[in-house]
Amino acid sequence: MGRCAPDVAFVWRAVLTLGLVLLYYCFSIGITFYNKWLTKSFHFPLFMTMLHLAVIFLFSALSRALVQCSSHRARVVLSWPDYLRRVAPTALATALDVGLSNWSFLYITVSLYTMTKSSAVLFILIFSLIFKLEELRAALVLVVLLIAGGLFMFTYKSTQFNIEGFALVLGASFIGGIRWTLTQMLLQKAELGLQNPIDTMFHLQPLMFLGLFPLFAVFEGLHLSTSEKIFRFQDTGLLLRVLGSLFLGGILAFGLGFSEFLLVSRTSSLTLSIAGIFKEVCTLLLAAHLLGDQISLLNWLGFALCLSGISLHIALKALHARGDSAPKPLKGLGSNPDLELLLRSSQLEDEDNEEEEYFVAQGQQ
Repeated sequence: MGRCAPDVAFVWRAVLTLGLVLLYYCFSIGITFYNKWLTKSFHFPLFMTMLHLAVIFLFSALSRALVQCSSHRARVVLSWPDYLRRVAPTALATALDVGLSNWSFLYITVSLYTMTKSSAVLFILIFSLIFKLEELRAALVLVVLLIAGGLFMFTYKSTQFNIEGFALVLGASFIGGIRWTLTQMLLQKAELGLQNPIDTMFHLQPLMFLGLFPLFAVFEGLHLSTSEKIFRFQDTGLLLRVLGSLFLGGILAFGLGFSEFLLVSRTSSLTLSIAGIFKEVCTLLLAAHLLGDQISLLNWLGFALCLSGISLHIALKALHARGDSAPKPLKGLGSNPDLELLLRSSQLEDEDNEEEEYFVAQGQQ
């Protein structure tokens, strides 16, 4: 009987982890194919992104209200000086990352998007070194070379290569490096009280919306105002279908961020990172099977080289976390009293907190 109890507990943890990984896959892979599908008929990716931001803000606000009612504790609301000085840079970088990523689907395939976007970890490493969140080591140089070499190989002589789309998604990856570095620094500031991702999303979305609006006004505003699908609509049914499709994307975007948080809170950020690698492979296989994307042997070799660099970086982070005899928590990230969202309110281990915000970028669109 005593031997059976640990086995049951282990099986339960394994089943729960697998369920959370599958939930994360559904949202992450789903929103990638959704964006590509929608941009084939709806050529306004910036407007689509802005509507998604509005939906995420709505669901974040509702989640905060539900948690506040159940816990009887007021949620954090930043002052305007802190909001503009601390949150605005992160919000702007996040808006550009997501907006450019969605924009690129007008020009490139899901395969090329997935391969190129996986290079985001390269820019995260670079900006982590610039902001002194990482120390320069020979192993990190090797990681950078592997990822950069892989990026060159899986775009070299690609039959479906498009310079505009590639530039957009590569720009998104570059800005994503800034985005996640700033996000990590933002979440480390305990005095802001934004350790809970729901609170973070709630504060980020309005500034993201405003940051993306000028780009939308210049490139899509006039065309959208004269489009028969939106402002000059003549078929109410068509308008409702378009808005319904856009609202569905917002639900997927919110679910992606929330599923990442659930996976990390119940397992570790290392699990999320490893799951992210397999997710990229699954996305490529589905793109080749469902959409007929052509991937050459050289492209696959380049992608494998890029993934080997990412895997090496994950392994180094894991060894570094376990090699410290007395690990020091990041400033401001001790126990998190706000993990009461649906599953549990237990304290994350210090080394998981150190990796959580850094690796969450692996699952982003």
